[in-house]
Amino acid sequence: MKILILNGPNLSRLDLREKNYYGDLTYKDLAEAISTKADAMGVEIEIKQSDSESELISWIHEAADKRQPLIINPAAFTHYSYALRDAISMLKAPAIEVHLSNPLSREEFRHTSVVSGVVQGTIAGFGVDSYLLALTAMQNLAK
Repeated sequence: MKILILNGPNLSRLDLREKNYYGDLTYKDLAEAISTKADAMGVEIEIKQSDSESELISWIHEAADKRQPLIINPAAFTHYSYALRDAISMLKAPAIEVHLSNPLSREEFRHTSVVSGVVQGTIAGFGVDSYLLALTAMQNLAK
């Protein structure tokens, strides 16, 4: 099993974002923590990031064609991208939505996820651990 992990807009620039939500975490730190956990679990992963909605959708289409499990942090697209939601709904494998921060503790516009209705679950607010918990959950879902 190979899990696709997608990260949406601005996540490649975590170290420049709000310190009160993201601390000093860099995207490289995030990717390394996920890779380390996946290696320890014996799970193969592929991590990608894009600021482009169309590129994320193309990657989700590829995952759908391969029946590949997906862990996704849609970032700002969470709140309004029906195109991303529709692409995720085509998956024939499990999908989990993750967020480093807790969107419900932030600005009101972040309280709505158009993605959460088409994934098996959402893990948010635990920083890097959101992804690590998602890996464990996905390993169980994909069995």
